[in-house]
Amino acid sequence: MDFRRYFLWGALFVSGYLLFLQWNQDYGNAATNQTVATPSENVVADANSDLPSTANTPASAANSEIPDQATPVAAGQLIHVKTDTLDVAINPVGGDLVEASLLQYMKTNEGNEPFVILDNGDERTYVTQSGLIGRDGPDANSEGRPVYQTEQTSYTLADGEDTLDVNLYYTDAQGVKYTKTFRFTKGRYSIRQLITVDNTSAETWRGNLFAQIKRDNSEDPSTATNMGLQPFIGGAISNEETKYSKISFDDMAEEPVKVATTKGWVALLQHYFVSAWVPEQGQKVTIQARTNNGFNLIGFTGQAVEVAAGQQGTLSSTFYVGPKLQDQLEATAENLDLTVDYGWLWWLAKPLFWLLTAIQSVVINWGVAIILIVVCVKAIFFKLSATSYRSMAKMRKFGPELARLREQHGDDRQAMSQAMMSLYKKEKINPLGGCLPILVQMPVFLALYWVLMESVELRHAPFMLWITDLSAMDPYFVLPILMGLSMLGQQMLNPTPPDPMQARIMKIMPIAFTFFFLWFPAGLVLYWVVNNTLSIVQQYIITKSIEKGGN
Repeated sequence: MDFRRYFLWGALFVSGYLLFLQWNQDYGNAATNQTVATPSENVVADANSDLPSTANTPASAANSEIPDQATPVAAGQLIHVKTDTLDVAINPVGGDLVEASLLQYMKTNEGNEPFVILDNGDERTYVTQSGLIGRDGPDANSEGRPVYQTEQTSYTLADGEDTLDVNLYYTDAQGVKYTKTFRFTKGRYSIRQLITVDNTSAETWRGNLFAQIKRDNSEDPSTATNMGLQPFIGGAISNEETKYSKISFDDMAEEPVKVATTKGWVALLQHYFVSAWVPEQGQKVTIQARTNNGFNLIGFTGQAVEVAAGQQGTLSSTFYVGPKLQDQLEATAENLDLTVDYGWLWWLAKPLFWLLTAIQSVVINWGVAIILIVVCVKAIFFKLSATSYRSMAKMRKFGPELARLREQHGDDRQAMSQAMMSLYKKEKINPLGGCLPILVQMPVFLALYWVLMESVELRHAPFMLWITDLSAMDPYFVLPILMGLSMLGQQMLNPTPPDPMQARIMKIMPIAFTFFFLWFPAGLVLYWVVNNTLSIVQQYIITKSIEKGGN
């Protein structure tokens, strides 16, 4: 009847192993729910171009009349924009965002170089593209993308200003004038895009808005130092049917996604950071995810829009590029905050994250906040833990009696089981009393794992002494070793397994878990060390009370 110990340690081992796999394999990559639908105007992928295209043939386009205030940009020169949060570069060819640095997030904990999320260098391609395609769209021109002009090549959000508009200008051969505006907001990582079509021609203009993210298969730079342990990197979509669905790069290559929707967004995920295009909600668009010429492409194409001769029309969308800050993501689009992927326990992880941030706002130290949230969780489960430890203490107290029964009955398992059940009934011992309360707490442990792993707030957050980054592994392995020792301390308070093989397995468990946790973020290991320490204190007090004849 020692199955309870096998059950308990098996559950603990499986939980720890799942944590390891979760960190190593991308936080539980969900299968993509792909719903194929056909929009009113067929959108197809051009095999020779990264850009989407429509079934219609576009008209030719060439530089023509440009507003007086705009000037051509030298070949190869980029337009630079700097705010308090972003430092971006826009390519006048197509008006694409090709570089983006996050000024409030450093590349490394020791340096002062901003983290680069969008890049179009020799080693990595990760950019976003947008424009107008379709019958008259300038981006559908077979001769190449439109070359925009601008009033200046460098923009800075001035002190005291809340918004900054960067306008790009282009006029095609038919005299249609295009103004592509990027609107930056102080303190925000979302960029509003407005493309105005001023149809000064004699014919009705017709075209489609498109926006997409283009990335190669290079590694995630935010996890380059994590000993080869790579979280999920890939695409994600949201629509009416699926609030949040991840798409790996391999899935894009094997089965391209094409979804018609009037609600949702597309995104490209990496650890701690995300880029996303959000079309105007309520308007029908076609979401696509595919690969082309070695690049992964995820974006949307809107329905055809007509602008009558002599009239103006504006097509708008929003681009988010930055850290996974839940408040900003939620304000940008519905369900975009789900890119902070807490897995299937998100409903439990979200309130835990709220509690963690509330504590941190008072103590101003994420490490101390982790310790205090352990205290809160232990307080909530105090009664359940006490029940578990009391059951273990009774099993420990009557360990010699159980050993005597085994020696008395030898190989007669039926007689041994009857004798054990009689002892359990007489002494009011529940053989599962030590397992079930701990299993009830397992979802909290797993939810906190995802919170500590996914929260960008803990990135480069110091604790004390040698722990200068709670999101990175302990450089001296002190916390993993302490965690292993704490597990060993808990074992010493538990009943000794009567089976020699089982006893040897139990002795290996602290070593195995210590190995698993060597590469885990220090914040997560800190949580386990504090939790185990408090558990040892509670278990020790209860065990001594039972041994002295208490209840």
